[in-house]
Amino acid sequence: MKGSAVKTFGILTSGGDAPGLNAAIRAVCRTAILQYGMKAIGIHNGYRGLVKLDAAELTAADLRGVLAQGGTILGTSREKPFKNTEADEETGLTQVEAIKENYRKLGLDALVVLGGNGTNTTAGQLSREGLNVIALPKTIDNDIVKTDMTFGFHTALTVATEAIDRIHTTAHSHSRIMVIETMGHKAGWLGLYSGVAGGGDVILVPEIPYDINSIARKVLKRRDEGCKFSIVVVAEGAKSIEEAKLDRKAFKKARKEMQNSIGYRVAHELEEATGLESRVTVLGYLQRGGTPVPYDRILATQFGVEAAHYLAEGKFGYLTALQNNRIVGVPLFDIAGQTKVIPQDNQMLLSGRELGICFGD
Repeated sequence: MKGSAVKTFGILTSGGDAPGLNAAIRAVCRTAILQYGMKAIGIHNGYRGLVKLDAAELTAADLRGVLAQGGTILGTSREKPFKNTEADEETGLTQVEAIKENYRKLGLDALVVLGGNGTNTTAGQLSREGLNVIALPKTIDNDIVKTDMTFGFHTALTVATEAIDRIHTTAHSHSRIMVIETMGHKAGWLGLYSGVAGGGDVILVPEIPYDINSIARKVLKRRDEGCKFSIVVVAEGAKSIEEAKLDRKAFKKARKEMQNSIGYRVAHELEEATGLESRVTVLGYLQRGGTPVPYDRILATQFGVEAAHYLAEGKFGYLTALQNNRIVGVPLFDIAGQTKVIPQDNQMLLSGRELGICFGD
C-alpha cells in the first residue's frame, strides 16, 4: 500500500441528484481503499446525515455494480447547516457544531463532498471551521466556476436533446409552436446546448432577457417562409426584459405569483402575439434521472480518482476541476458563492446566432 495522510474519510452527496454520482463515489472509495488502504465512511442524505450521525462504512464490495446506476447510493438532501443557526433541543448544538462533533466521533481525517454551488459553498465554510474537505463538481446545470465541465451535464443534455428531437415530429405534424422547458434557474447552459443540438428555432436563457415581440417576429417569419411549426427551448430561469429590471427580491416575488412555470407563460404570450397554437412540454426531473452517459461516467471517475490522491497527499480545501482537458485542483474559497453563467462571447452562443437562432433579444 502507498503512504497516505488520511486513514479514514467520510463521503457524502448533497443537493439535487445527478447522473454520475455513483461513478464518482465508486472512484473515490475504490482508489482510496485499493491504493492507500483507507477506510471509507458513507454519510447518508447529505449534510443532514453528518448532523444526525447517519453513516456506515463503505467497502469495495458495496461499490460493485454502481458505476452505471443513476441517483446516489448515499441519498441526498438540501440541508444548509450554516443557514440553520438554532440549537437542537436535545443536543444543544447547532447544525455546524453537530457536524464538527460527529466528524470527530466518526474518527474522520477528511470529508469528501459531491455537489453543486450550494454544496461547495458549505464545503468551503466547513474548511474554514477546521475540517479537512475535498469537493467534486456535480450538477446538470454546468454552472460551477473554474471547471470547464461538471459531471451530470452531458446526460441531462442527451435527455433534453432527445426530447426536442421527438417533439419536432409532433410539431411538424400539427403545425404548432412547441415550447420545451429545460432546467437552469440561474444559468442556461443546458437550454443553450440542447437547443442548438436539437435544432431549436428560439432559445431563451436567463443570461439574455427576452422581448416576446422579437420571438413572435421570428415565428411569423418562419410561417411566412413556409415553415408551419417552431421549436422554442426555454430555460426555467429565463426572464423578460421587464423582469430583468427587477431586483432579486422583487423578481423572486413575481415568480412566486406566476400560476405556471415560465414555459407556459411564454407559450401563452406567443399565442397572443402570433395567433398560432402553442403547446408546452416541461422536461423537469427527467433530465436528472436515469443511467449516466459514458462521458459522465468517465469524467466522474477521473474526478474521483484525483480526489483520492488529494486525500493521500493531504491536499485539502480543493475542488477537483476540469480545465483544458486536465484535472486540476481549485481552492474552494475561489468558487464559493459564484455561478458560471453564459458570457455573451461564448462560442456556442455565437454559433447559434450565426445559425439564425433567435435568443429573444
